[in-house]
Amino acid sequence: MQVSVEASTSLERRVTVTVPAEKIDSAVDKKVQETAKTIRLDGFRKGKVPTKVVKKRYGASIRQEVLGDVIQSSYFEALQEAKINPAGMPEIEPKDDAGEGDFSYVAVVEVYPEIELADASGLNIERQAGTVTDADVDNMIEMLRKQQAVWTEVARAAGDGDQVNIDFKGFVDGEAFDGGEASGHDLVIGSGSMIPGFEDGITGMSAGEEKDITVTFPEDYQAEHLAGKEALFKITAHKVSESILPELNEEFYAKFSPKGKGEDAFKAEIRTNMEREMTQALKGKLKNAVLDAYVELNEFDVPKALVKEELGRLKQQALQQFGGGNQQLDPSILPDEMFQDQADKRVKVGLLAGEVIKANEMAADEDKVKALVEEMAQGYEDPKEFVDYYLNNAEQRSQLEGVVLEDMVVEHLLAAGNVTDTEVDYETAVKPAAKASS
Repeated sequence: MQVSVEASTSLERRVTVTVPAEKIDSAVDKKVQETAKTIRLDGFRKGKVPTKVVKKRYGASIRQEVLGDVIQSSYFEALQEAKINPAGMPEIEPKDDAGEGDFSYVAVVEVYPEIELADASGLNIERQAGTVTDADVDNMIEMLRKQQAVWTEVARAAGDGDQVNIDFKGFVDGEAFDGGEASGHDLVIGSGSMIPGFEDGITGMSAGEEKDITVTFPEDYQAEHLAGKEALFKITAHKVSESILPELNEEFYAKFSPKGKGEDAFKAEIRTNMEREMTQALKGKLKNAVLDAYVELNEFDVPKALVKEELGRLKQQALQQFGGGNQQLDPSILPDEMFQDQADKRVKVGLLAGEVIKANEMAADEDKVKALVEEMAQGYEDPKEFVDYYLNNAEQRSQLEGVVLEDMVVEHLLAAGNVTDTEVDYETAVKPAAKASS
């Protein structure tokens, strides 16, 4: 077998493989003999068809079948001979087959990039830390009370925080427009769910009152034909309701399945959950910041095959999360553009982290693996069961080791880089990091 390699791009290789005629002919003869033992032809008993007859009638199709097998068996042998580590599956380009003699094909395959790690001392990282205050806990409890609030109808004008049940119909230049009409719509004043000025116009209305208000759509409104336009809305108010918050008592606490009794125990548990959330959020932000910054320091191409695989995973995850449990949905219905940047970044981070792990001979520390799964288990009703499942399930354990290794990469880069420590409040800590504009 002859193997030659041509570099068509920095990562793409065209591997030409030539298999000698005698190997093809031997495989064809063997296949013909196997076929002769099982085939049925008029005038011959089963298993007694002469190989010459079989070869004359089915030789071409048998050869094609053999060539397919030869490609599969010789491809990996060719990669080993050429010392190529493929990143993904190849595209096979068979050359014209004369029906006899040597057989050649081209396997177009990508390889992993050669990455020369940049000096991590060039990293400038802001590391955030924070503390959950008593005020943060009180705000969280107030938010939980609002989530459990009961709307009670009142005989007065609507004010901030009230819920108003309305009918409305909008007009632009005297014409009604699509999406500008609703009946029995519940609107909470101050929620910001309507265009600017709309909720202000509702404020002060009472049940049974009708009113016309004029507002202007924002210049960046998603419906371009309405952006920046002045609109008249005819509104009828049917009901005004106020929010009645539940009292802080055992009945309220029980809705959240607390481990202890009383207000102090409830607040302590809320604080613990908030501290866990803050710690995880800040850890995630730091990890992303470090890896993103290090990717910026390292310029390298990524294999399209790996990005394509990552796109498939991201689409599948999106369908599982938002597909309503419909297992029949095809991930291909989602456009690549939705996930392209994220897929590119994930592949770059993965390749770069792998190179750091290799260069520093890192291995997942057993104590760190156990510490990670124990930390993850804290939010579950039976932490021990959670820990046992993850540590004793090979696939889940492998994922844990991957997370630990990535954490070790981050620690390594932080130790080499320039780190500035800053204090942030709870709301800032748990708020998702703003995406950098491209």
